[in-house]
Amino acid sequence: MSNAFRRTGDLKSIGSYPVWLQRVVHETTPQKRRVVEHELFSLMRDARLPLPSMQRFLVGVWPTIEQFPRFMAMNLKKAGYGDSVGADMARRYLIQNIRVEQKHAEHWAAWASAAGLSLNDLRSGSDTEELQALAHWCWYVCDRADLAVAVAATNYAVEGATGEWSCVVCSQDTYAKSLPEEVRAPAMRWLKVHAEYDDTHPWDALDIVATLLGHAPSAHEIAQVRQAIRSSYRYMELSLDSAMMASIHGTFEETASNSSALGLDALDVA
Repeated sequence: MSNAFRRTGDLKSIGSYPVWLQRVVHETTPQKRRVVEHELFSLMRDARLPLPSMQRFLVGVWPTIEQFPRFMAMNLKKAGYGDSVGADMARRYLIQNIRVEQKHAEHWAAWASAAGLSLNDLRSGSDTEELQALAHWCWYVCDRADLAVAVAATNYAVEGATGEWSCVVCSQDTYAKSLPEEVRAPAMRWLKVHAEYDDTHPWDALDIVATLLGHAPSAHEIAQVRQAIRSSYRYMELSLDSAMMASIHGTFEETASNSSALGLDALDVA
């Protein structure tokens, strides 16, 4: 029997995918839950997240948001036309999503503005390694790893968890109503887009991973996919934990100043 995979079931049903990939998703779910169910998002949903933590979160995640089209472009270089069915799927997916992701940085900047942050604040917020680790990891895995592993780490893990935590924040309108009416629509646009429209993206990515690797990849290939997904969740969790610490150490500006004085540099994962 051929080890090639072509999905026949529903895109958003885990049972549609190879058994090995179902196991990987199951084994990495606890790490994803720690991201999606993080205290920061429940506090944000309830409009109780302190401003220093909100600002630190927005600054900390900005490098990943701003660079995400670049990460996908790095993966696109690995997918030659006609190389395989999976490579062609990846090409179509990445080309389409790069265009979509270009607007997301604008939406994030508008959200940050509602929290009192300028574009310069976002660009200069590299004060702790925890805030930069996710972007460094995404760059590393897209630069060094095979296409299936990199897609699993970014388009499946990062986009998937992001869509779910966006749904948490948007599950009630408390946070939206806490924003001034004149900035509410642009400030909420990033959250609304990810909560309502991006829900198929991680499933598309999972389909690509399955098609690239087939029904029976090697144990090493499976381990690489599993570890890459776990690493993405872990770096996301680190960013959230770091953002929460801002409420303990003082204002965002004070925390950034103190960290700079200590000489804390961005994490080098290359």
